[in-house]
Amino acid sequence: MQTRHLMVSYDPRRATPALEQLPSLLAPAGFETRFAANGEEAEVLLDSWTVHVAVVDWAIPLRGEDSPGSVAGGAFVRLLRRREAPPPVIVVRPPMATTRDRSRTLADALREGVFAVLDRPLHTERLLEVLRRATERSAPPNEKTGHKRPQGGHRRFDP
Repeated sequence: MQTRHLMVSYDPRRATPALEQLPSLLAPAGFETRFAANGEEAEVLLDSWTVHVAVVDWAIPLRGEDSPGSVAGGAFVRLLRRREAPPPVIVVRPPMATTRDRSRTLADALREGVFAVLDRPLHTERLLEVLRRATERSAPPNEKTGHKRPQGGHRRFDP
């Protein structure tokens, strides 16, 4: 089984059990998970590691010492999209005060080409289902045929 790399960038002030459980839940399915607590750490990780799927907190701070008002989620999603082989990106967005804010954030994320947008608080089962779909979409080509692996050709990571 080929190892797949999952990068999770999140604001550590908003850590959730769903994110913290990912390494133990996904390891049996061949995933190695790495975390980045801010935009700078995520960029360094992206430069040193092939990312197959990315989970990005829309409210991730740009730097560790930044205030909550300085967020880098949208900028980091744009950076991921410019990669030669951009990974599917799952955005996690914080609770929004108004319907207008929710709509604007969703539109911004979709305009950036993200695979999915999930709302906080995260539910483990929902996150795993979206990760499964993103992984199927980004499955590496079969070396003999050049086609993506069939859906049943790899392990699922169900809880």
